[in-house]
Amino acid sequence: MDFGLVLQTDPPASRVIELMKRAEDNGFTYGWTFDSAVLWQEPFVIYSQILSSTTKLTVGPMVTNPGTRTWEVTASTFATLNDMFGNRTVCGIGRGDSAMRVAGRKPNTLARISEAMKVIRSLGSGGEADLGGTVIRFPWIKEGAELPVWMAAYGPKALKMTGEEADGFILQLSDLYLTEYMVKAVKDAAVAAGRDPSEVKICVAAPAYVTEDDSPEALAHAREQCRWFGGMVGNHVADLVSKYGEHSAAVPEELTDYIKAREGYDYSHHGRADNPDTQFVPDEIVDRFCVIGTPAMHIEKLNALRALGVDQFAVYDMHDAQERVIDAYGSTVIPAVNG
Repeated sequence: MDFGLVLQTDPPASRVIELMKRAEDNGFTYGWTFDSAVLWQEPFVIYSQILSSTTKLTVGPMVTNPGTRTWEVTASTFATLNDMFGNRTVCGIGRGDSAMRVAGRKPNTLARISEAMKVIRSLGSGGEADLGGTVIRFPWIKEGAELPVWMAAYGPKALKMTGEEADGFILQLSDLYLTEYMVKAVKDAAVAAGRDPSEVKICVAAPAYVTEDDSPEALAHAREQCRWFGGMVGNHVADLVSKYGEHSAAVPEELTDYIKAREGYDYSHHGRADNPDTQFVPDEIVDRFCVIGTPAMHIEKLNALRALGVDQFAVYDMHDAQERVIDAYGSTVIPAVNG
């Protein structure tokens, strides 16, 4: 199993770079960041510094979207980084929940994501792309360029499109039941489209918080540090409920039940441990969606995820123990899972 580190690009950028270097030293192979131009600093500028400060780490956004940048600019940025550092980027893409909404626009449609994925992947890999009647290719790109595009998804149509078109699937929760359900949907869609399902990489991303013991006090603190994640996922779930209804065979109720007490969401606290809009998230959801507890508890859950076909676990590291979690994974969790 690969391991990734997910960070927000809060200033100073040197802190992001430092944590990514620490992650690589501890056996992580991917470095991801949020991409929301209003809320955080520009990630692609920081990727250049991360790549120059590491030797093997693959970097990319979790996730960018097709609405805040023109597609040829996105592809050119990735291709430039790959030309400089050797095919060490991955394009995670989604609807643009925070990036679009904080700028007063609606998240992108699946049709727009589909078009963008084709253009970005082709241009970033040295191919041609049709930009509404104008066919272009980067004249400077070298042979052997590659740019995988991984798609974030929850709903049935998005899962189907991921299996049909994406190089990887990003699932932002670690609940075992929902992971099995959604991985199956993606793999089945890949088979139906005539693809080899093993070609679609599966990345589960969720907060991880390592405790010294399994005492009620330690677990309670870990839950409070990770409760924000249920609120972030709740934004996507609320969109699904709005589209498919509260009780729909298209979306499992194991995903939708917990947002009934959700009242609102302020994106200025997005992805932060002190988010006041996530108190509606019950402890059970934190335990299911995140990975918390002793190293042994992490190893047990990660082995279960791997048995479900998960290729990468990406650690959301937004809490009060960033270095400690990276080091605990490097010293204990990663060797045990991959031993």
